[in-house]
Amino acid sequence: MIYRTPWAAVSLLMLLVLTGCQSAYYDTLEQVGVHKRDIMTDRVERARDSQQAADEQFASALERYRSVVNVPESELSRTYDQLNDDYEDSQQAADLVSQRIDAIESVADALFDEWEDELDEYQNASYRRQSAEELRVTRQRYSDMLKAMRAAEDSMAPVLTAMHDNVLFLKHNLNARAIGALKGEVSTLESDVAQLRQRMQTAIERSNAFIQAMPASADS
Repeated sequence: MIYRTPWAAVSLLMLLVLTGCQSAYYDTLEQVGVHKRDIMTDRVERARDSQQAADEQFASALERYRSVVNVPESELSRTYDQLNDDYEDSQQAADLVSQRIDAIESVADALFDEWEDELDEYQNASYRRQSAEELRVTRQRYSDMLKAMRAAEDSMAPVLTAMHDNVLFLKHNLNARAIGALKGEVSTLESDVAQLRQRMQTAIERSNAFIQAMPASADS
């Protein structure tokens, strides 16, 4: 989803973001037709995509570690460079996932606060009850999704730690001893990556379900 806003509004939005005024930032976007629920859906989509990319990156890194045990000692220097690149790429993928989950939380807080406040504006009791129920269901669906996202996020940490330790050890031990040490770590890494990928897929499924169930704003 691409948002197009006048330059004056863009300048004001940049100022609001820099000063950390999130509430005013979302209110200003709403004035130019960009609603919180649309921003939230867009951010969930972006987070889902970054989770998928991270899942693929960690799987690729694991394959590299599996192949290391068969690398001749003469190739270890080049192998170190490749594993270090894999670690750095995995760290960047993990950082992006975290940033995008944080962005979802930011707009979700603003959306739910606004929704809650607006319930008191209803004069029609039936409409109020319906909106309150929709808010409750959406909050629960969001909570389930966020929990899955954070679980997947947490599962990346031990894998990154193991990758960093192995890369660091290999850096200072470019010999058969290093190959032996890495061989002993592969099974643990496989288990950790398998858990990571399972949690990541759960988060992606929850994200897709949330996106499908989240209605767009009236003028989208």
